[in-house]
Amino acid sequence: MALHVIVGGGPVGTATARVLLDRGEKVRVVTRSGSGPAEAERIAADATDADRLTALTTGAAALYNCANPQYHRWLTDWPPLASALRAAAARTGAVLATASCLYGYGPVDAPITPATPLAATHPKLRIRADMWRDALADHEAGRIRTTEVRAGDYLEANSVFSAVLGAPVRAGKRCFSVLPVDVPHTFTSIADMAATLVTAASTEAAWGRAWLVPSVAPLTIRELAGRYASVVGAPEPRITALPYPVLWGAGLADTFAREMRTTYYQWARPFTMDSSATEAAFGLTATPLETVLASVAA
Repeated sequence: MALHVIVGGGPVGTATARVLLDRGEKVRVVTRSGSGPAEAERIAADATDADRLTALTTGAAALYNCANPQYHRWLTDWPPLASALRAAAARTGAVLATASCLYGYGPVDAPITPATPLAATHPKLRIRADMWRDALADHEAGRIRTTEVRAGDYLEANSVFSAVLGAPVRAGKRCFSVLPVDVPHTFTSIADMAATLVTAASTEAAWGRAWLVPSVAPLTIRELAGRYASVVGAPEPRITALPYPVLWGAGLADTFAREMRTTYYQWARPFTMDSSATEAAFGLTATPLETVLASVAA
């Protein structure tokens, strides 16, 4: 039984903890509030404090970055946290495994693959790419061992369901979306992110590379809503796509809506990924969509 340290107690951190606990590992979850699964050791600490994080990580096999600062605070909150994580990994020898996203690629014209360059130029998007480049540089210099796992938009918490679908679909009411609803998009299950993250952290051949989480085939929001309605026994959804100026106007008063402008490109044209390399390397597959949607409904 090895010690695994997880920074972040949100949906991804909690799912990662449960994967490790099910394997019989010792899990320590570090958050500012001391939250996390009851079965894990929960520590209230500031993970940007490299000395404190080092002390908490000493003796651990892996250190997982499952943190998720509020999007409008990425430029201020990520740099010190990423630096502390790399420092703790360097001082303790724990593998640094980061749960990341597709933002670092920026707009793309084809499905994202391991060969797709991290070409984002907007500061909010480029910061995730820069975090990986810094970690990879440390890895190649022999200072740390690291890997990164990247997912599409999650099907469960903090997803299009909470913003667009969810309750309206279940109630048979019309849904109003500030995002285009007929453009293919890759969605990922949080459970598949957790399984891939733990696998990559514990597989030496995975270190020094980034991996795309096995995900269900791309879907439009309209298709996703229809599949969800079928699972919950609701009528065929009625969805109205609102024009972009509505989103822009909402951003004048709402922080979340304002930040969605930055990633609107991911919905305005196809934004998909090909995770076949991860599936071949680790023997992992995506959880069936109906299974994930049933958990969303629950």
